[in-house]
Amino acid sequence: MKKRGALQISFSWLFAIIVGAFILFLAIYAAVKFINVGDTEQSVRTGKEIGILLTPFATSVESAKTSTLTMPIESRIYAKCEEDNIFGKQILQVSQKSFNKWVETDLDVVFYNKYLFTENPAEGKNFYIFSKPFAFPFKVADLIYLSPAEKKYCFSNAPEEIKEELESLNQKNLLTKDCPDESIKVCFESNSNCEIIVNYNLGYLNKKEKRVYFETNALMYAAIFSSPDIYECQLKRLMQRTNQLALLYRDKANFVSRTGCTSNLNLLELSSLTNNLESSANLAYIKNLVDKIKEDNYIADCRIY
Repeated sequence: MKKRGALQISFSWLFAIIVGAFILFLAIYAAVKFINVGDTEQSVRTGKEIGILLTPFATSVESAKTSTLTMPIESRIYAKCEEDNIFGKQILQVSQKSFNKWVETDLDVVFYNKYLFTENPAEGKNFYIFSKPFAFPFKVADLIYLSPAEKKYCFSNAPEEIKEELESLNQKNLLTKDCPDESIKVCFESNSNCEIIVNYNLGYLNKKEKRVYFETNALMYAAIFSSPDIYECQLKRLMQRTNQLALLYRDKANFVSRTGCTSNLNLLELSSLTNNLESSANLAYIKNLVDKIKEDNYIADCRIY
């Protein structure tokens, strides 16, 4: 005898419920995958757009300039570096928040003619960018420095030329006075309480318990705003570019010498030294030659650059 009140469900109803649940699961799964794919595509597209936005930062030999970068949502910008070809690679990855979670991507956006210096990752919605030309001795490239707007850098006891340049930039997260306690301290004197300690006269700075070396203010900023590993990699890329430019200028010098217009620049040695740079610690040796080439070019009958 059947018990009263027992739930009676036919096989057809049970089958329909199972199939319906499975279809609902597939729909939800497909929607999530579609959103993830869309988020990944958006991240890659954003990386390309950032690269395009960096293009107008061509500067004159002396000047530096600043601008802002506003993302539509909270983002993480990863600036990576590789040295695997004649000019190396600038690699950008962008991760953005979706439904309060970070959408990670392993898809790279690659540039061969950009040199971006930033922490890895730089996180925020609003970023500041400023650029400065790097000459060694001729102009090599424009260096671009990116930092989150909320992250403030306090330059303490900076040399007057650095202080004047930062104040003329008027970039709100680069401070030379009235620095908040939470700011990153960039000290131009020995101070154990500073995150970054710069020895301006000897051309090196200590950051994250690592020492890197610089020549020119453009490289000093690069070392301040990027991780030591990224700095060393980008420096090698810049030296690779210097090497190729030195060869081009040597060919130009040989060409103009046929008209009796000599320059006597030691560009072949510059090409060799920059091509074999092992680390920033070797920069000082190259700088001596760079200064000599700069002087010789200035007094030459025909200037090569």
